[in-house]
Amino acid sequence: MKKLLVISLALFVISGVHAQGWLPSGARSMSMSNASVGLHDVWSYHNNPGALGKIEQMNAGLAYENRFLLRELQSQGLTFAIPLKVGVLSVGGFSYGYSQFRSTKAGLGYSMPLAEKFYAGVQLNYQGIQLSQNYGNANTVTAEAGVYAEVTENWSMGFSVFNLSRTRLSEFQDDRLTTVMRLGTAYTFSRKLLVSAEFEKSIEYDLRFKSGLEYQIMDDFYFRGGVATAPVEFSFGTGYDFGMIQLDFGTAYDMILGWSPHFSLTYQGKQK
Repeated sequence: MKKLLVISLALFVISGVHAQGWLPSGARSMSMSNASVGLHDVWSYHNNPGALGKIEQMNAGLAYENRFLLRELQSQGLTFAIPLKVGVLSVGGFSYGYSQFRSTKAGLGYSMPLAEKFYAGVQLNYQGIQLSQNYGNANTVTAEAGVYAEVTENWSMGFSVFNLSRTRLSEFQDDRLTTVMRLGTAYTFSRKLLVSAEFEKSIEYDLRFKSGLEYQIMDDFYFRGGVATAPVEFSFGTGYDFGMIQLDFGTAYDMILGWSPHFSLTYQGKQK
């Protein structure tokens, strides 16, 4: 009974934090409290499709998170980004939950430069929510878009919108996947220090502020940290760049529900 209550509370908090439908992924982003709309890497597939337009070589990634150390609240994410002659093609997916409650997303995106140091991307997702056998499941299609700009050599900005059309998930009580808008920036103060910040607004929830930093402790080894509001959550993690492979670990801490460890493995092909 106690475990059921904890899971119910966690699902309630998750619906607010992840805003019913939008699910961040990638340990680098998570270790910086997901203040990532102004960053660019292969995990921009889940965080800002516009930033993928800057990628110049094939990238792939796998991610895992265990919310509040509960087996029922595990998530897995993957993404691929493939540069074309013009633009970048991306595919990816996400799964969250367990047999009695599971949320999934699979999508296809395209990103490209619109001008020098200015990029835009769009993405179509097939999303579903599966409940226990007594309640069935629901599936729908959502669209998202984003832009990414390098204002200066050290300063970048990003903006993304998830679920542009306010897609309906079910006719029951006009249940819809929410629309989430994110506006953020990242600034590289030196070769070793990067700081990011962003505002996130879901139609159903209060404005959320998130900030993070990434510090290069030594060659190829990074420390990351972040804080977010509404609800308050702290995060930190580390990462090591082996060249073509990057390994990232971290955890987030909710003051009520506790720890949420995460991990990701990223492959970056040779630049042409």
